[in-house]
Amino acid sequence: MKMLLRISLLACLALGFSRATSAQQRPVIIVEGLTPASRLQVDRTTGRATATDGVSMTYRDAVLTAARATLDQESGDVVAEGDVRLQQGKELWTGERLEYNFDTRRIVTDQFRAGMAPFYVRGSGLNLDLTNKVYTATNALVTTDDITNPGYHVQARHLEIAPGRFIEARSAVLYLGKIPVFYYPYYRKSLDRHPNNFAFTPGYRNLYGAYLLGEYNWVWTTNLDGTIHLDYRTRRGIGTGLDFNDYLGKFGQGSFESYYVHDEDPNANAPTNAVIRPDRHRISFSHHITIRTNLTARVVVREQSDPTVVRDFYEWEYRKNVQPNSFLEVSQLWPNFSLNALAQPKINDFFETVERLPDLRLSGFPQQLGVSPFFYESETSAGWYRHSFANGISNDFSAWRADTFHQLLLPQTLFGWLNVTPRVGGRFTHYGEADGLGTTTEEQNRGVFNTGAEVSAKASRVWPGARSQFWEVNGLRHIVQPSLNYVYVPSPNVLPRELPQFDSELPSLRLVPITFPDYNAIDAIDTQNVLRLSLRNKLQTKRADGVDNLVNWALYTDWRIKPRPDQGTFADFYSDMDIKPRSWLTLTSETRYDVDNGHLRIAYHTATIQPNTTWSVSLGHYYVRNHDLFGEGNNLITSRIYYRLSENWGVRLAHHFEARDGTMEEQYYTIYRDLRSWTSAVTLRVRNNRGGPTDFTVALTLSLKAYPRFGLGKDKDSPSLLLGG
Repeated sequence: MKMLLRISLLACLALGFSRATSAQQRPVIIVEGLTPASRLQVDRTTGRATATDGVSMTYRDAVLTAARATLDQESGDVVAEGDVRLQQGKELWTGERLEYNFDTRRIVTDQFRAGMAPFYVRGSGLNLDLTNKVYTATNALVTTDDITNPGYHVQARHLEIAPGRFIEARSAVLYLGKIPVFYYPYYRKSLDRHPNNFAFTPGYRNLYGAYLLGEYNWVWTTNLDGTIHLDYRTRRGIGTGLDFNDYLGKFGQGSFESYYVHDEDPNANAPTNAVIRPDRHRISFSHHITIRTNLTARVVVREQSDPTVVRDFYEWEYRKNVQPNSFLEVSQLWPNFSLNALAQPKINDFFETVERLPDLRLSGFPQQLGVSPFFYESETSAGWYRHSFANGISNDFSAWRADTFHQLLLPQTLFGWLNVTPRVGGRFTHYGEADGLGTTTEEQNRGVFNTGAEVSAKASRVWPGARSQFWEVNGLRHIVQPSLNYVYVPSPNVLPRELPQFDSELPSLRLVPITFPDYNAIDAIDTQNVLRLSLRNKLQTKRADGVDNLVNWALYTDWRIKPRPDQGTFADFYSDMDIKPRSWLTLTSETRYDVDNGHLRIAYHTATIQPNTTWSVSLGHYYVRNHDLFGEGNNLITSRIYYRLSENWGVRLAHHFEARDGTMEEQYYTIYRDLRSWTSAVTLRVRNNRGGPTDFTVALTLSLKAYPRFGLGKDKDSPSLLLGG
């Protein structure tokens, strides 16, 4: 029937509408029947088509459905009646009778309902002003609660709707249920950005006392928005702050965050022997600008009154970055080179910092030398550096340094499957005489030679007939990638202990790079005669979401052919594995095995089960053996459980148990409640501080569904946000 109506309409248009020049200049409005009883009649004299018993009309991004409708194909006017629905881009309009023009998008109706996410509107007397593209209506209701009797709404005598831009009401009253609670002479809500709103988090923490964290989120213009903070903690006092974000188009975008509290108990959670002053603050500023194509600049400033103010009042931020840096960076990118200028001063005396004032770096990407088979890469840097220690615990020192590195590569493919890339390079580094109390390093010139080669291959095999409904296997592909990377660096003419250490090798839980320029601990370069061995395996299959890795396993270690006195013959052996036997089950394993002493040094294992949206479980074990570099070690067991009790209730539980000494370090318990237009969460956290008082916190958060406070999954990954920090 749909095809019959469409063919009938097009045939009539071709035969009888030769005078409809406007219709010939734009696409035809497609008319389709919705039921077997649908009928179409065309008046060839007037050019009007009348459809009954269910009709759909489509033109560009507009789709109109109704029980019956009359269409003028030439003008684009349609009069629709009976359960009318008009989908126009992201807007949905409904009513019993509607007049519409497909070209101008003018709507006229007596009673209407409309959805313009996240708002829903209903009212009477809708009309469109073609001059400014603004709809006007009377006796209108606005809400974000998508039900017949919303929990809250704004009732207005006069309403203006600019699709995609704003909703504006005059003589408006805010209702909670049927109870009027506030009168707005003028009320406006933006459709293209988050509206102004308040957010409050009440709670109790024994380190704070009872607290109420308040924020007002505001939008000044499309280029400026922010948040005003006003917090009260009975034990710590009043805290205030101002945040804003600017969006300046070609002048870039940035943010500013500030917070101040006169802390009435600043040492409640201070480190041992630390003395924190009552006046505490933090300031954070960043701005990024693209000056022109491939030329960017970024400035970041992080200043705080003491080392723990962010930990005490912005816990989620502290967990991401314990010691934030401040810097100014300008970068220019070309096809084969990049130039970077970095200035990194010391802002906070209580953090150890390597100051760079400035650090200039020119990097040459691997590039072919003419028509030869050789490739060339380089990295050259120069700057003045100062190693400044926290609170003067050691003597600071500074020096000039200029470093240049150049390398030739000869990538080849042998036998059609074996990739071989020999390389040879060298670097020269000049150090000025170090300044600083007690420094002994003098002006030095160091030369470093390096050579080696990387050999790798990749092979795969496919079993298209492999099938298993239980394991969700639809064909199998195995990919194996072995590789060898040999590096030889003879002993430099100047050893690291004779040089000031600015870019030194830091302790790491993972293998550090062995090839230049990826190995960037310039001042720690020493002799190397090492072979990195690695093997990667992937087993893949087809699943609903595309190609999925059943197994992804990487094995790697270093064989030190001639180890230094501080090294063993073999580095630790690493294994990284992800297994996904079912689409809802993921197993992860990361291990580090001490070959020389025959024991595990690090082991991290997790199992995540998420068969549906009703429940999920994640279990983990993190083991770190006692070590000079890693400290006392860990034997941590973690769990995270979510269960949706009903349509409106859910719970989440998380635990951190340290098996080394039998301590339950941290517990989270959250109860979620769906309040239709809102979601609420009550969270309890208990933390054992070992030797200090137990840290106990309970808090309530509310979030409007239309404008959630946290991004999807943010409360799961950073549960401290539910506590206000």
